[in-house]
Amino acid sequence: MKNEYNILREIKRLKSIRGYGTELISVYVPAGYQISDEIAKLREEHSQSSNIKSKSVRNNVQSALEKIMQYLRLYRETPKNGLAIFCGNVSDNPGKVNIELFSMEPPMPLKVNIYRCESTFLLDPIEEIVGARDTYVLVVLDGREATIATLKGSHIQVIKKLNSMVHAKVRKGGQSARRYERGIEESIGEYHSRVSEIVNSVFESSQFKIKGVIVGGPGPTKEGLVKQNSFNYQIKILGVYDTGYTDEFGLHELVEKASDLLKEQEAVKERRVIERFMQEIVRKNLAVYGYEDTKKALEANQASTLIINDSVEIREITYKCNYDNSVFKVVEHSGHVEAKHLEDGGTLEVVSDKDMIEELIGMADNKGAETVFVSSESSYGKEFLMGFKGIGALLRYKS
Repeated sequence: MKNEYNILREIKRLKSIRGYGTELISVYVPAGYQISDEIAKLREEHSQSSNIKSKSVRNNVQSALEKIMQYLRLYRETPKNGLAIFCGNVSDNPGKVNIELFSMEPPMPLKVNIYRCESTFLLDPIEEIVGARDTYVLVVLDGREATIATLKGSHIQVIKKLNSMVHAKVRKGGQSARRYERGIEESIGEYHSRVSEIVNSVFESSQFKIKGVIVGGPGPTKEGLVKQNSFNYQIKILGVYDTGYTDEFGLHELVEKASDLLKEQEAVKERRVIERFMQEIVRKNLAVYGYEDTKKALEANQASTLIINDSVEIREITYKCNYDNSVFKVVEHSGHVEAKHLEDGGTLEVVSDKDMIEELIGMADNKGAETVFVSSESSYGKEFLMGFKGIGALLRYKS
């Protein structure tokens, strides 16, 4: 979670950057892609950029491309999940150029190869991966084949493909109709059991942290799978949908048809955790809020769930006074810190600037506590931000 938070924080910064023209470059290199091929493509873009009419934009684009190519040469091969690179003039002063490069390796494999040069960075592909908070199991099947996969954000990973061993619908001589039908039923039952076993194993390997299973397919087989009730009792069947295919196309079709359900699941999780938090606060029992009390609960291994509004920034600033060289720390809820001038003419200079949200998430990871982000856009997230400063924790026990 700490690594994903760092990427989200970087995305937030990148979103605030605006170019003076189409001079901000976004490059997505998918997992397994040849670094040499990507450099060759960027070299071609560098050549094409000589046609840009604005001299300042042309120079900034070419400088950014050179910096990206130089950076890519540091890699022998693409990282296992691919690479996202953002580079361009980030200066807010029109008369000053500041070409900076940002890079990140996503927590799941990138599937796209993109070069984009615009007035803003292209962040949707990385946001879809990092912003995904829940994982689901997808199953698409008919009477002949089944495909089982996991879904996190927009990333679908196929786990297993199965072929059905159901008897062909042909009666052989000497075989009674009832005996034949019984054989068909047994084969269908075995087929459903094989699918269920794979789904169960995926849930077990995740320690049942997966939200649930969504089933699709073109015929009645999907309903038969659900009715057979072979899934582990802890697995929630979230929805059953008609799809035209039972392969990768069917998986994407299933995700599209279940889009409203998936959005609702995220909202339901957020609502439940905030409602439970509110109940515990009212009871004055198993919940705390505010930075200091939340930190104490994590340090004491008392917190089971760390809750953070995604717009909160908490920083520990260490100041040094140039008047008497004294040093002191202040925890501030702000996004920007500058030197402060004192009444006696002295100045407080910033010695260090520490992200305390990152520290809290690291503590939660080390203590085995879950971290839940709530949206600043939802009514529950806004209430949590306004009433409880956007940070709190559910507790394992009361001190």
